[in-house]
Amino acid sequence: MKFIIKLHPEIMIKSKSVRKRFTKVLLGNIRLVFKRNHLSVEVRHSWDKLLLLVNPASMDKEEQVVDLLQRIPGIDQILLVQESHFSDLDDVYQQIKLVWQAQLRGKTFVVRVKRRGEHSFSSLEAARYIGGRLNQECDTAGVRMKDPDLCIDFELNDDTLIQSSRRVKCLGGLPLPTQEDVLSLMSGGYDSGVASYHMIRRGARTHFCFFNLGGREHEIGVKQVSYYLWKRYSQSHKVKFIAVDFAPVVGEILEKIDNSQMGVVLKRMMLRAASLLADKLEINALVTGECLGQVSSQTLSNLHVIDQATDKLVLRPLICVDKLEIIDLAKHIGTEEFAKVMPEYCGVISNKPTVKALLTKVVQEETKFDFSLIEQAVNAAQMRDIRTIAEEAEQEVSTVLSVDTLAADSV
Repeated sequence: MKFIIKLHPEIMIKSKSVRKRFTKVLLGNIRLVFKRNHLSVEVRHSWDKLLLLVNPASMDKEEQVVDLLQRIPGIDQILLVQESHFSDLDDVYQQIKLVWQAQLRGKTFVVRVKRRGEHSFSSLEAARYIGGRLNQECDTAGVRMKDPDLCIDFELNDDTLIQSSRRVKCLGGLPLPTQEDVLSLMSGGYDSGVASYHMIRRGARTHFCFFNLGGREHEIGVKQVSYYLWKRYSQSHKVKFIAVDFAPVVGEILEKIDNSQMGVVLKRMMLRAASLLADKLEINALVTGECLGQVSSQTLSNLHVIDQATDKLVLRPLICVDKLEIIDLAKHIGTEEFAKVMPEYCGVISNKPTVKALLTKVVQEETKFDFSLIEQAVNAAQMRDIRTIAEEAEQEVSTVLSVDTLAADSV
């Protein structure tokens, strides 16, 4: 079994040295992922692609091989290929027809040929001959050179026919960790999970920072989604999961900060704590799932005030993405199952939040706050290799019990 691995187009347009470095990183990531999943494969480098040969010991694992390749950042698409010998152009046609005839029924198609070696025909002549006969002898919807339903491409290398029997679209993006590390603030909801996915896909090794506002059940849920994202999309590199008990900070805010400023102040305190943790990991960028105008703390004015609490770069991959688009992507990447049972803790802190915070007023309010609580929370934070939380991450997320009636003594 042989796969051709096509690189993400952005890798191909980079300079020769950068392309070579990115390809080398991707090759190493593929080898590591397959080794961790106990699959025996061989990966070879070609100028514009990678070749993956499945060894006999893993020959019956085609679907697992495809699934793993689909989830490695930097791969645009994969082609399952088969090689055979041919005697003449008619022999090539018969072999192509055998593979494609059933798929061509009612579909438009185009034939593209790459050729190496000495032949009595050109690549264009081969494409015309095979395309014409397929159109005549198969129940197709005709040849279409632009945007066809099917693209039949193959290579003729001397007397060897190389054709793809399956093409699968993959994750795309850039290989890990061709970009610098980032620290993602995880709540466990739709937004933070999708934002983290975007950063992973873009080649940034993404560590997870969790501010616990909801107790043990909240922490289990966030561990679950963080571990899932790492295991599914970035298992080639180990990352940290950091849990910070933020209950004392919230208590201080509720007691001393004006109600209308609580949401903005809470976010500023989170950025301050995250910045201290990022310093320990030598990370210069923080990631949040904030989206412009989605809630009161995410207006332009409030985001500006929130950002003044840190000198770190704050990245917001979802800043202009609609909520329904975020939910759809969460379904696609598999984080929806975690997010839909995750309560929203940040939203209950204030019942009359400001939508246009003033930095001077917020700073004045924060003079009432005991900032030693931030240092205490950071010093007490649990920083762990995400691989060690697998057992906890796989615990079932606690769900809220729903009832129609309450007993007289219910609280």
